[in-house]
Amino acid sequence: MGRDDDPNAALAARYARRGDAQRYHPLQPDTVATLQERQRAMLGFFAHAGWADLGDKLFTELGCGDGGNLLELLRLGARPEHLTGVELLPERFVMARGRLPDATRLWFGDALQAPVAPASQQMVLVFTVFSSLLDDERQQRLARTAWSWLAPGGAVLCYDFAVDNPRNPDVRGVPTRRLRQLFPQGRMQVRRVTLAPPLARVLCRWHPALYALFNALPWLRTHRLAWIRK
Repeated sequence: MGRDDDPNAALAARYARRGDAQRYHPLQPDTVATLQERQRAMLGFFAHAGWADLGDKLFTELGCGDGGNLLELLRLGARPEHLTGVELLPERFVMARGRLPDATRLWFGDALQAPVAPASQQMVLVFTVFSSLLDDERQQRLARTAWSWLAPGGAVLCYDFAVDNPRNPDVRGVPTRRLRQLFPQGRMQVRRVTLAPPLARVLCRWHPALYALFNALPWLRTHRLAWIRK
């Protein structure tokens, strides 16, 4: 099988073309503002679901990257032994393994083959994964896999681009109607979040408070955070 025929190799190549990772460094003021906004929205979903304590819940992240989202759950009270991360890209897997506690289980490889027990998880995180998959069937297979991991009453938490990026052909938007196709049995709540990153970077160089001011305009937000309950 050639590289062009291997969907995992093609995905790795698209990630490699994304350029300077420093623009998303956690010390950048726009990155901080984006993260805090997303945290508030996520905590709102938790409160609506009656989740006052994360210590008894099991979480898996599909495409856990460098482990940042799992670290966030730890700070919110999740137990390290209740966290699982699945990552396809070796350099990101190594970073996650170095950052997360040994008790956190990490799986290196294709999520479709990850050893996560069916109906075992209270939440599956899928952050900027579907937008990186340009094949509808591949998206659907990953969605079915994530859904199969959820226990009844659990939820997929999906954060992704709401619209296409005309300057980046390696990603595509995931509108709400597509999420409903991917998770037709789910009960969905959606919030539009994240001030357009190029604009946020410029504004936060002037003053970080400008993020909230411009983010009050919904049409300037480029992502959606969706809570999809089973």
